Amino acid sequence: MSARATPVLKVSSDVPFIVALALLGGVYVLLIVAMLVADLAYTSPGDLMAALNSQEIRYSIRLSLLSCSMTTILALWSAVPLGYVLARFEFRGKQLLEAVVDIPIVLPPLVVGLSLLILFQTPVGRWLNETLPGGVTYAIPSVILAQYMVATAFAARTMRATFDQINPRQEQVALTLGCSRSQAFWRVALPEARRGILTAATLAWARALGEFGPILVFSGATRMKTEVLPTTVYLEMNVGNIGGAVAVSLLMIAVAVVVLVLMRTCGSGVKGALTR
Repeated sequence: MSARATPVLKVSSDVPFIVALALLGGVYVLLIVAMLVADLAYTSPGDLMAALNSQEIRYSIRLSLLSCSMTTILALWSAVPLGYVLARFEFRGKQLLEAVVDIPIVLPPLVVGLSLLILFQTPVGRWLNETLPGGVTYAIPSVILAQYMVATAFAARTMRATFDQINPRQEQVALTLGCSRSQAFWRVALPEARRGILTAATLAWARALGEFGPILVFSGATRMKTEVLPTTVYLEMNVGNIGGAVAVSLLMIAVAVVVLVLMRTCGSGVKGALTR
């Protein structure tokens, strides 16, 4: 008696599937490329030089560099301990803490700025405005605070993912050898997280650079005072200088490309942080 032949499954071609993926995803990619090409075609090297020679725009560049750097330092001071606590400890209210940290990510930017403005209408906020030289609201400190509120949330996510990817066994060994929890953190966990810290810093700096809504509400868009690059684009458009606005936008795009390359090169924590 002959054995029954095993049916052979007919494997269909993967070409239609791959073509569908390319078409569906390619629409978005082509739209981004088309936007960049349109910006480049709209402006000229003369517009770029005129923008860089403008006193107002040069001030906004300096203030952007200063505020983003200060924001990054402050964001890391908050994000590193937050990420470590959320990755290493289990406690009542942990999910609530995670939700609170993520609030600036999901809130509309204008709401963040409005909430900060209302906060500084309280007695404590008014006292700070009157005590600090120059005040906070509609001054340079308000720019840094508005950037800090949003950038820290992204940095904290990155640090949480970074510490999640670090095996806690090395810290446990350090504890058994007589180290305290703080010593294990400083000598073991923090050195292991250095790439994640660099990634978090880069992401926080980039997010601060692109912040607009909270700054517009909480700091205003005053020339030569609270003007940063995003508000420069807004002000140039308001006076009808579209070429200048596009030139500043291209400058921000160039910075964004550099930041993205640094993030891809220096760390792998962002992917995990943004997909949690």
